[in-house]
Amino acid sequence: MKIATRLSHKPNFINYSFRDEMICDGIENCMQYIDNFNPEKSTNPFAYFTQIIYFAFLRRIDKEKKQLYIKFKMSERLNIDEATSDRQDHDSDRDFNDTIKNDADSQDYIDNFIKSFEESRKSKNKKAKAQ
Repeated sequence: MKIATRLSHKPNFINYSFRDEMICDGIENCMQYIDNFNPEKSTNPFAYFTQIIYFAFLRRIDKEKKQLYIKFKMSERLNIDEATSDRQDHDSDRDFNDTIKNDADSQDYIDNFIKSFEESRKSKNKKAKAQ
């Protein structure tokens, strides 16, 4: 638990809002693979468990990015205001907002995130097909 907590305070993991989930995943994976540690091969269990936790963190970050991508794509394609409002045909447009509007910076972030996520998935698929 201490290894996972300390590793979560490293600069590459500190700013994630789901750090608690990362720590829990790391501990869970350590418990799962504790029997695989071979003291004859290595005398450093600290390094063994740190690597397990590190890769658990990376998997959690990947899962959370995928979920964020799904949220952004859904909000891009789904008009939430229209689906949840009580708008009727006789209502004026100024009373209801029919589109989801973000400020320019938020929309740029969302667009860049979606673009980079899709590009990274394409490159991973190409690497997998090449092997």
